[in-house]
Amino acid sequence: MLASTSMTAPPPRSAAIVFIFITVMLDMLALGLIVPVLAPLVATLLSGDTARAAAVYGLFGTVWALMQFLASPVLGALSDRFGRRPVILLSNLGLGLDYVLMALAPDLVWLFVGRVLSGITAASIATAGAYIADVTPPEKRAGAFGLIGAAFGIGFVLGPATGGLLGAVDPRLPFWVAAGLSLLNFLYGALVLPESLPRERRAPFVWKTASPLGALAFLRADVVLIGLAVVVFLGRVAHDVLPSTFVLYAGYRYGWDERALGLFLAGVGVATMIVSGTLVQPIVRRVGERRALLFGLTCGAAGFLIYAFAPTGAVAALAVPVQAFWGVAGPAGQALMTRRVAPSEQGRLQGALSSLTGIAGLVGPGLFTLTFAYFISGAGFLPGAPFLVAALLMAVSIMLAWRVTTAPHPALSTEERG
Repeated sequence: MLASTSMTAPPPRSAAIVFIFITVMLDMLALGLIVPVLAPLVATLLSGDTARAAAVYGLFGTVWALMQFLASPVLGALSDRFGRRPVILLSNLGLGLDYVLMALAPDLVWLFVGRVLSGITAASIATAGAYIADVTPPEKRAGAFGLIGAAFGIGFVLGPATGGLLGAVDPRLPFWVAAGLSLLNFLYGALVLPESLPRERRAPFVWKTASPLGALAFLRADVVLIGLAVVVFLGRVAHDVLPSTFVLYAGYRYGWDERALGLFLAGVGVATMIVSGTLVQPIVRRVGERRALLFGLTCGAAGFLIYAFAPTGAVAALAVPVQAFWGVAGPAGQALMTRRVAPSEQGRLQGALSSLTGIAGLVGPGLFTLTFAYFISGAGFLPGAPFLVAALLMAVSIMLAWRVTTAPHPALSTEERG
């Protein structure tokens, strides 16, 4: 049986956990660096045609999410077979070389290839999650996963701001800096990062189970896993209302300019860092993983409702501290799921979850932007409609999470899982 008491995780190694935090932070920082300059670079390569640039940029985002969907379970399964260290290091190396390719890209074809490779190599974040599960005792995993959330927050705050400053000097300079960060990350990891998965705990690589469909079948074999995976998926779709719609919404409803938006988004990142980096573990320790999960999801839904109905920007800003506690749900949910799989399956679990994130990235942006356009035009004046849809998705996820975690479910053995 694969219950949490059946197999004790190795004691955490501080240098390794620090590296995982740094590698995710640098990955997010590198991704954030190119956010302000990628769309203008596309427009430049299209001779300033903004309409075509918008369509191509949207295609780039779709392809990036598709690569996450396809590559994440494969990389997760490879890490179960060969260990976490080589997958993480090769992904860092590949990401660095990919940014060099995009920095030098003479046309859209090369830039498109770069985005494809970026989507594949960025899928290594799933392997970082498996590494955390390897080296952290089950009762401390939520806090460790929270650190990954804090790393996302740091990248979210510093990346776009720094990229904008660098892009003002040269539109391709952020790509070079992102490449340097990723290659530095690779060198640092080659010197510091130990392997977390012993050879005796590794599993053979089987393409049937490593494919995206195989990853979903893996989740479906356990009623709790598939239920919590759906919770993750609904949350990721709901979250996409923020990057896809909030800038348009705030400008339309509150008249915010670039400065106001920049300050607001920085505040979101800071709040995320505080909750994810310092409050997840105390909350989970006090109330348990299940209640922490339900608390976090409820805060996420409440934040979306505030956005939907806030009459002024000042009221909308109240959603930031409330929704920051949504950051407790992800680590608590992941900790619950890691208890239900063997050490040799942690990569498959994280890969499957990351694959679901890729699917959400294909669904969410179109859902919310089209909803926003519809409800501010022919359907009447309801600009907050996208956030109401997001809140509804969160409500469904709360009910599902409550249901699948209410009664204890015995973990499945590897043989039962098939």
